[in-house]
Amino acid sequence: MARNERTAEPRGDRTTAREQERAVLRLFGTFRLEGANGDVAVPASAQRLLAYLGLHRGAPRSVVAGTLWPDVTEEHAHGSLRTVLWRLRRMRQPAVRTDGDSLCLADGVRVDVDDFTRAALGLTGSAPAPGDTPSPLVLLDSGELLPGWDEEWIHPERERLRQLRLHALESLSVRLTVRGCYALALEAALRCVAIEPLRESAHCAVVAVHLAENNIVEAIRHYEAFRRLLGEELGLEPSPRLAGMFPHRVRERYPETGLIRR
Repeated sequence: MARNERTAEPRGDRTTAREQERAVLRLFGTFRLEGANGDVAVPASAQRLLAYLGLHRGAPRSVVAGTLWPDVTEEHAHGSLRTVLWRLRRMRQPAVRTDGDSLCLADGVRVDVDDFTRAALGLTGSAPAPGDTPSPLVLLDSGELLPGWDEEWIHPERERLRQLRLHALESLSVRLTVRGCYALALEAALRCVAIEPLRESAHCAVVAVHLAENNIVEAIRHYEAFRRLLGEELGLEPSPRLAGMFPHRVRERYPETGLIRR
């Protein structure tokens, strides 16, 4: 069987190489592997392996087996991994490459998480922005990492990407406000608020956009809504930093908002 499969591979490999140049593994939202000719059907048992390699780039077989099958014996875990790899090799677009004892995604398979990370780090100033950095709009369009998946190894990655998105959206809002792109700046700030309603820095971004447009009433309305929410949920007041964003004349005129601290 193995010999017959190897002799049948050359023509398929040439096609696969062209397809893999445009293959995209999507981990935000519903799991998808997109090939040159549309979505590639991936067995449910193999989706976890591709997702793990997409998030970790590569790992030894023993680590992959122990992580994906933590509740079985080592022998059983390695057997399950071999079965999944066999199924993946039979796909019209193989997506996993073996490098000695390590596994990684095949060359040419792009991961949407990597696109997002480059865009986010470029905005926060944490990394230089390469020439092929995706549009910052990817920060607004991408959803949660593999919603509904409850594997233990996903939780830290999900939280890491959530925090990165929050910081990047705030940075994006600031940059767009400076450029005068107020509608998109407000969209970025409000998206951040929707993800984490009690995050004060996100509310600061919203207020900053309103003040830049000289929409004082909108800024006060948002401040008061956040003040009520913070009081109801945590029994706290907004920090002096947020109140201090308002011009002195506004704080003097609207003392009932709590913009002036006694």
